[in-house]
Amino acid sequence: MTSRSPAKARTIRAEFDQAAEPDQRDRYTLWRNLTATALRLSRHTAALAFVTLAVFVAMTLLEFFYFRRLSGGLPSLDMRLAGFTPDEGMAWLTALGRRGGEIILVWHYLTFDLLFPTLLSLTLVSLLLATGRRLAKFRAMAAPAQSLLAFVLVLPYTLADYAQNLAVARLLSDFQSANPDSLAFASALTVTKFALLAIPVVVIAVFYLADQRRAGQGGERP
Repeated sequence: MTSRSPAKARTIRAEFDQAAEPDQRDRYTLWRNLTATALRLSRHTAALAFVTLAVFVAMTLLEFFYFRRLSGGLPSLDMRLAGFTPDEGMAWLTALGRRGGEIILVWHYLTFDLLFPTLLSLTLVSLLLATGRRLAKFRAMAAPAQSLLAFVLVLPYTLADYAQNLAVARLLSDFQSANPDSLAFASALTVTKFALLAIPVVVIAVFYLADQRRAGQGGERP
């Protein structure tokens, strides 16, 4: 029977560790960057909320004072929380015409709404962390776990919002693509977007109310 020499064993172990190190470093870097980003966001909650609100106000003003004049008073598809039927979607596109569709495509989907989902998502992440850290159980979690939870709660909304934007933008840029299937798909994405947005909003409200209840019971502020 032969035995492996200590020197040879150390060499094999070193080669194994060296092979594993890049993947471990990548995971560590990802966690570190995620945590650092979340910490920076939580320090700028007020600024993020202000910028997001400003963009939202600009979009709302355009909707009510410009876009609805182009569509004969019909609300944009983005504003229909409960979705829309293919006939309702087609009526909106027909009322806009090609010129109105191009205007909304440029002044909404290629400008403000290209930025708004990201801004809102960052604001939600920062609010989740800011309100969650006022609770003992949330503070007891490791910082990377806090960050991961916040991003996981918000990311589905972000993806759904951009997917819905792409679906509607395609309808506006190519009227021939508007058919019952594509309009129904855009409607489903609209409903999904608002449903997924409700998840982090509800969690933030629960965190806030839990903190207020604890404060009302004489608990110490963190």
